Amino acid sequence: MFNKILSESETHDFLALIQGAENIVVTCHVSPDGDAMGALLAFSHYLWRKGKKAIPVVPNIFPDFLKWMPGTDQVRVYEKHEEELDEVLKDADLFVCLDYNEPSRLLGLEKPVMASNAPKLMIDHHLNPADFCKWVLSRHEMSSTCELLFRVLADVDGVENITNEEATCLYTGMMTDTGCFAYNSNRSDIYYIVGRLLEKGIDKDKIYRNVFYNYSADRLKLMGYMLYVKLELFPEYHASLMTLTREEQRRFSHKKGDTEGIVNMPLQINKSKLSVFLREDTERKVIRVSMRSVDDFPCNKMAAEFFNGGGHLNAAGGELTCSMEEAEQLVRVALKKYAALLTGKCKN
Repeated sequence: MFNKILSESETHDFLALIQGAENIVVTCHVSPDGDAMGALLAFSHYLWRKGKKAIPVVPNIFPDFLKWMPGTDQVRVYEKHEEELDEVLKDADLFVCLDYNEPSRLLGLEKPVMASNAPKLMIDHHLNPADFCKWVLSRHEMSSTCELLFRVLADVDGVENITNEEATCLYTGMMTDTGCFAYNSNRSDIYYIVGRLLEKGIDKDKIYRNVFYNYSADRLKLMGYMLYVKLELFPEYHASLMTLTREEQRRFSHKKGDTEGIVNMPLQINKSKLSVFLREDTERKVIRVSMRSVDDFPCNKMAAEFFNGGGHLNAAGGELTCSMEEAEQLVRVALKKYAALLTGKCKN
């Protein structure tokens, strides 16, 4: 079982915002992952079920391996249709903000969303939410935004009314944001929720295959290249580093989502505690930083201190506006700074 997450006043205010809106725009963060898309689509299905006009809008394209999810045919991509969607955004009387804690994570979508006087509703599981929404539910202890959204829907509408489509999207987000329940998922109530979602007729095995057995041959070759050629080990720090340039991405016909999960792979090495992945973005002149750790190593602290980012204890990221060589050197500086934590010579 799990306890209600919303107070009576929070439930009242949530329902008042939904019931009082006619043109709702549902949003998630740039470069949407499984949790972002799961929350975006699950909430959209809930609104459609309630007879609301709701348009899910993402800042940029989402990975091919998520296009099987129910409702993706209704998702609008802002970077492809800015002028058309600007008119839609102007007419919105409510914005739903899912899986992001500050408007900068909307990239180009930030300006029209923040220019609107329409109220904004946030459901998110990241630390330190910015003050830009009228209604905020932020719980960083949750495994995923989709877990949090399940709890919200259970509180405001009842578990019995959650549909198969909503359950499929929610499970996808929970599964992907926990590495198939390999991290940040030790609470028993997570599995109670999974059980309730299974009661909705979802096929969790098929969902797994849809996400992880849905890549191109080029992606498999890229993974081999990353592990054989690009993996750099720092055994003295129990850490590793991989880098990927734009030229290398072109060589392997890189598509959005092809590098998903690569950062986790070095953690399979015995005694490995931290994995860092640097990738040159193909859309902007930045280097995307992805970090994963095990046990108590604080990825989020390192990301905030060195990589203009943040996140969770064992999963974090950031961005750098420098050359790849400079980014690699910064990783080395960060490893040296956090050596004691990485080697277990002091407590976090």
